[in-house]
Amino acid sequence: MTTAAHPQPGTPGTSTVSPYQSYVYAYPHKTAYRALPDRPRLAALWAAEPKDALSLYLHIPFCEVRCGFCNLFTRIGAPDGLTGAYLDALDRQATAVRQALGDRDPVRFATAAFGGGTPTFLTAAELERLCDIAEHRMGADLRAVPLSVEASPATATADRLEVLAARGTTRLSLGVQSFDDTEARAAVRPQRRADVEAALGRVRDARIPVLNIDLIYGIDGQTDRTWLRSLDAALAWHPEELYLYPLYIRPLTGLGRCAGEADPAWDEQRLRLYRLGRDHLLAHGYEQRSMRMFRRAGAPPQGADDYACQTDGMIGLGCGARSYTARLHYSFDYAVGMHEIRGIVDDYVSRPAADFAHAEYGRRIDTDEARRRHLLQSLLQADGLELAEYRARFGGRAPTDDFAAELSRFAGRGWLADDGPRAGVLRLTPEGLAHSDAIGPELFSPAVRAAMAAYERK
Repeated sequence: MTTAAHPQPGTPGTSTVSPYQSYVYAYPHKTAYRALPDRPRLAALWAAEPKDALSLYLHIPFCEVRCGFCNLFTRIGAPDGLTGAYLDALDRQATAVRQALGDRDPVRFATAAFGGGTPTFLTAAELERLCDIAEHRMGADLRAVPLSVEASPATATADRLEVLAARGTTRLSLGVQSFDDTEARAAVRPQRRADVEAALGRVRDARIPVLNIDLIYGIDGQTDRTWLRSLDAALAWHPEELYLYPLYIRPLTGLGRCAGEADPAWDEQRLRLYRLGRDHLLAHGYEQRSMRMFRRAGAPPQGADDYACQTDGMIGLGCGARSYTARLHYSFDYAVGMHEIRGIVDDYVSRPAADFAHAEYGRRIDTDEARRRHLLQSLLQADGLELAEYRARFGGRAPTDDFAAELSRFAGRGWLADDGPRAGVLRLTPEGLAHSDAIGPELFSPAVRAAMAAYERK
């Protein structure tokens, strides 16, 4: 299989549009962030922000292995004492951030999530401490809000799941990717189906309300038959949610070392498998919430679908986490290569508490970027963008006032629903949803495109 390296956002207006340009789960991407010379104080950044419905995200940058497709900020394994030192630093950061939020206005968290990496790389006792940091340092009531946790089959052990269930986890996302052992090996994900099935049994035994299973299509050697077989194996567990991800081959990943030129045949394969999977899940009683996300009819919702943070107010803790205010998105340094990630993690765990009172890397968000972000992350959801909400947020303007050229192109390609505006909604057609990974990058601003193109991969 010849595959494309992680491409830059596509050129607007091109006649042939690849459906797989990049997965836009946050805008702007961290490759558009830069060092902030003034290192603004968090207390000043958050002083005028609403704090009554914040989102809390704790990042754990450790995995037992690194899959061949993974470009997440994570390191393989941890020397003795590193996870404890990381939790010490997370505790220091949480204390500094909570102090920066102040006590003048009520501080309340509406959602919480533990991601990575693999949060369940931590031991059961370390997961208890992670929950304590969220609750005792940040003031999040984990038993009263949706709490989502990511896990791998190997680390979804009974003792860890018992801790998570007891502390209020409402959603457990298991990265399965494929129930076919040959496909798992092709994706450089060493696991056996028997171990995956055993892990799913433990998750169900823990009685966490929502089980999500992640699957990937477009793996080398995958066929319609093997894809349907994986889908059916997942459906046998009646998961409340399923995420179907197209495989991407990105620089500095295991599979990225064998990446070549763009391959239209691979695009066609992924698009065919996507449609096959979508139709299969719809026929089995699932509702499509975005290109990737499917929820079983009647399953409890877990907050914003697909991490669509149109509104701001995200507190991210940990060296790979983002935080969002209305005017600045910020984080720590970003890397994909193993050597660089280890250096960033080591730097994080050595920091004194005072360092965590400042923002160091980020991107400032002006009105144009705020509009783009809201349109992009609303439009990529099946429900679409409420026109009245957009007008209320942006001074009475309509999306067509700000993005006429882009929306006209999407309509010309059959990606926008004709009946939406009459219903007060701008939404994608089924074919538009299928091309979400082309639509998202086309909405990037020229400034963000330039910053991403200038980013030096490390």
